[in-house]
Amino acid sequence: MFAALANPTRRDVLDLLLDGPRPVQEIAEHFDMARPSVSEHLKVLLDAELVTESRQGRHRIYAVTPDPLRELQSWLAPYERFWRSKLTGLRTYLEEQSP
Repeated sequence: MFAALANPTRRDVLDLLLDGPRPVQEIAEHFDMARPSVSEHLKVLLDAELVTESRQGRHRIYAVTPDPLRELQSWLAPYERFWRSKLTGLRTYLEEQSP
């Protein structure tokens, strides 16, 4: 999942799909690359189970799968709390040091 999310284009595809399921052609229209390249990104997202693919006639429709992202958010929550605490401490220290 991290490898899939590491690529900014794939993150942009996920952002686009947050508005709802879309056919591959409509997804490709949002990017300055050939449709086969977009399809490769979608394949990586499919393999990471971050999107689903369904067929409607000749069209392949892609949608976000939220469960893996929820799992990731749960896993990251303790780290977020850790860093918020550290940054709050740094802010407090800097404010105390200001004349």
